[in-house]
Amino acid sequence: MIEPWVFPALTAVAVLTGFIDAIAGGGGLIMMPALLFTGMPPLQALGTNKLQSMFGTMIAMINYGCAGLIEWRRNLPTVLVVFGAAAAGCWVVQQVETRILQLIIPLFLLGVAIYVLFSPRMTDEDAHQRVSSAGYAPVGGGIGFYDGFFGPGTGSFFTTSLVGLRGYGLTKATALTKLFNWTSNIASVLLFAWGGHIWWLLGLCMAAGAMLGGWLGSHTAMRFGARLIRPLLVVGSLAMTGRLLWGYFAG
Repeated sequence: MIEPWVFPALTAVAVLTGFIDAIAGGGGLIMMPALLFTGMPPLQALGTNKLQSMFGTMIAMINYGCAGLIEWRRNLPTVLVVFGAAAAGCWVVQQVETRILQLIIPLFLLGVAIYVLFSPRMTDEDAHQRVSSAGYAPVGGGIGFYDGFFGPGTGSFFTTSLVGLRGYGLTKATALTKLFNWTSNIASVLLFAWGGHIWWLLGLCMAAGAMLGGWLGSHTAMRFGARLIRPLLVVGSLAMTGRLLWGYFAG
């Protein structure tokens, strides 16, 4: 039984996490502890979080797309790979223990922060791409699998890899990240729903907050561009690193 205060409280949290996710990612590390604080079992917390995140990411993706920042048709192969890989990751996480990732992923996030901080490519200028759209698909699939399996830092991994490998400017990479993130969220929601691991009423209430946050965040990112996204990626990655390491050693 969910206490009545949980609905408005977590909807308000979803506004904040939707805003953060639309710009730099990492909102899940705020939302997941909030969900677990209510006494929700871990798998239900993961599934409900994916549901609300799917709606917030969708709004951000639509805003970026309407601004002409997403090449839909060109990235369709990667979308299909991400979907399949995220579904596989979501199925696997319902079968195995994930504690080892809590130690490995902070090291990757720390690498993301260092790359974003010191790489001269982290601007809004497009650069020479190192791999084609098809060549990026396996990378996107790997990140999609991770998102379905665990999740924190997925947006940062997509964004930095799109800048480094595809040559996108930071705002374009952030926009395309929302397409891939939304795809992996859909796959995860389908698998979690199939397993009965979503609290639908709470998740849909939170989705309203996430949509507002996603709308605000995407418009803010498009207005300020790399000078906002870059520091938030660094701060977000470092915050996620600290949060995951603390959770690993404290738990």
